[in-house]
Amino acid sequence: MFLTISTTGTPERPATDLGFLLHKHPDRAQAFSTSYGTAHVLYPEADAERCTAALLLEVDAVALVRRGKGKGRGGAPDAALAQYVNDRPYAASSLLAVALSGVFSSAMRGVCTARPERAGEPLPLRIEIPALPARGGPDLVRRLFEPLGWTVTADPVALDSEFPEWGDSRYVRLVLESEVLTLAAALRHLYVLLPVLDDAKHYWVSSDEVDKLLRAGEGWLPGHPEQKLITSRYLSRRWSLTRQAMERLELVRLAEADDSEVEDIDNAVEAESEAEEKPTPLAVQRRDAIIAALKASGAARVLDLGCGQGQLVQALLKDPAFTEIVGVDVSMRALTIASRRLKLDRMGERQASRVTLFQSSLAYTDNRLKGYDAAVLSEVIEHLDLPRLPALEYAVFGAARPRTVLVTTPNVEYNVRWESLPAGHVRHGDHRFEWTRDEFRQWAGKVAERHGYKVEFAPVGPDDPEVGPPTQMAVFSMSTATTKTTKEEKAA
Repeated sequence: MFLTISTTGTPERPATDLGFLLHKHPDRAQAFSTSYGTAHVLYPEADAERCTAALLLEVDAVALVRRGKGKGRGGAPDAALAQYVNDRPYAASSLLAVALSGVFSSAMRGVCTARPERAGEPLPLRIEIPALPARGGPDLVRRLFEPLGWTVTADPVALDSEFPEWGDSRYVRLVLESEVLTLAAALRHLYVLLPVLDDAKHYWVSSDEVDKLLRAGEGWLPGHPEQKLITSRYLSRRWSLTRQAMERLELVRLAEADDSEVEDIDNAVEAESEAEEKPTPLAVQRRDAIIAALKASGAARVLDLGCGQGQLVQALLKDPAFTEIVGVDVSMRALTIASRRLKLDRMGERQASRVTLFQSSLAYTDNRLKGYDAAVLSEVIEHLDLPRLPALEYAVFGAARPRTVLVTTPNVEYNVRWESLPAGHVRHGDHRFEWTRDEFRQWAGKVAERHGYKVEFAPVGPDDPEVGPPTQMAVFSMSTATTKTTKEEKAA
């Protein structure tokens, strides 16, 4: 992947000062080792009138797989060829952002001992990136960069220039121009916004990423009109980290408005309020309810169907009562995140032997799902189109046939209690439907009757006397007669 930074100058203030600001000499080509390959810095042109510094990042696809997304122990995902053959070596992404911060760390901080007066001055800058993934298209690119003082040219890259009818790809050729920004500010903009546009970080996002975001976003992120989108995407849509970052950004904004220090604003809250108990998130209550129901059923070998990013799998691993845990999802990206969350590549052998992750669609039968004590469908069914529910029903209850099946789904009646949810809207944009308590009970009752299960219902979260709980859970248990028949069939 490739990026160039150009500037112009005069004999009194030569453009080659760019070399001092970047701490890289224009007469030398330099190479820097990174965790994922080699970063080269070279100058295609360097004279008093115009100077261009180029950063070329050679990505080692094998190293990328081994360090961040390797198969590791426990049957982690990413065994497909796509992990080696993809756009990562060519398209600007979080890999390039990390290389920028490593190679130009002093420049990003605005430190230049040789030309200190130039470090704080705006420069005529032109930045070019030939291939930039832009999830949101050229319009989003402009919405992100233009408020920061850039003139933006974002030309879509065609899927195939010989077949224009195929349309445009998700990549753009980006040119940024400005005469009002310092080099340090420009580098910090790129460091944050490149992974935001790609929307797929190559490494696991932890709490220290909040500090990185706020450091790089100092002076511009608190007032950016797309602050929420930037924060959410930079933190890989992890809501807890996003909320933490947004709260800290709001403190910065209030401090600037009040012409005071952030610490003064933060300490203005009475000490007693810090002792107030925070409500337990619904997702945590849901996991606790599921684990309690699994333990009550006596299950030891558990399927998490539609495991997503592995939160439930992670919670089950903490309890030795569950001897085998299998996470299944149709999304390979979700499985990759789950693998990183669980740290499967660094997990001990004994612990790793308890967990497996694999890709499968619940719309089709899969023999790998047979023979387990219990299966969990947590917030899964509402993501399917209603005509596809019978296929899921047969795959789980008809073919896999675990002794116990737990199904949780939102209770649409409770939506009126969410102040931030507009009337008539579902809780998530990907929900195909949300059922009332009566609709869920009718569906579950018919499923149980067709496949030889009995079903009981339990609330998850506060059980409102008028509209019920926010989440409803059905616990399917295979009837005694059905269990006996199944054992006899196995014996035969």
